Amino acid sequence: MKSLRIARALLRSKTFWVMALFSAIVVYRFYDEYKKVQSEVVQSWLKTPAADCAVVLTGGPGRVREGFDLLANQRVKKLIISGVYSNARLREIMPVWPFYGNLTENDVVLDRRSETTYGNAQQSLPIVEALKCRDVLLVTSKLHMYRAYHTFRAAFPENIYIQKHSIIGGRYESLVWEASFEALKSLFYSVWAY
Repeated sequence: MKSLRIARALLRSKTFWVMALFSAIVVYRFYDEYKKVQSEVVQSWLKTPAADCAVVLTGGPGRVREGFDLLANQRVKKLIISGVYSNARLREIMPVWPFYGNLTENDVVLDRRSETTYGNAQQSLPIVEALKCRDVLLVTSKLHMYRAYHTFRAAFPENIYIQKHSIIGGRYESLVWEASFEALKSLFYSVWAY
């Protein structure tokens, strides 16, 4: 009897219905972000891109190597590696540097200040502008690309063209928990970053 009265009181409560509506909206938005995160296409398999600069977002396997491949194959003129450790040196980041032939260290810029995707975008913009890059290849993983692209698009001016260049660093299909965690981060970023 007591639980029935509590249930009736809850159903008459405006707070209950507001919280239920809010929860439904959050669940819907989370599901929408999850689908968007999962729908990214591996751009590096579809075309051979070219741009003035490439911005590589650290944090996953294969990203830095892909950036160096783009630079070595003259698909980009300058390479920005965003999010490296503060004491990292170029030769430590890319120990196989000697095998890349005629690359010069002047063509690679290390961003040591950013620690998040938002920071990557904010710290890369002045570097991109200083290098006079009109178009940028954004290099990151397939799973991270949706959030990264929208964060960069919100931070960069419209006159700088950003091309997605997603790669696979490990498995092609991400695990459900990995995609869910990325969707949660994307949901958070969609509220304040883009």
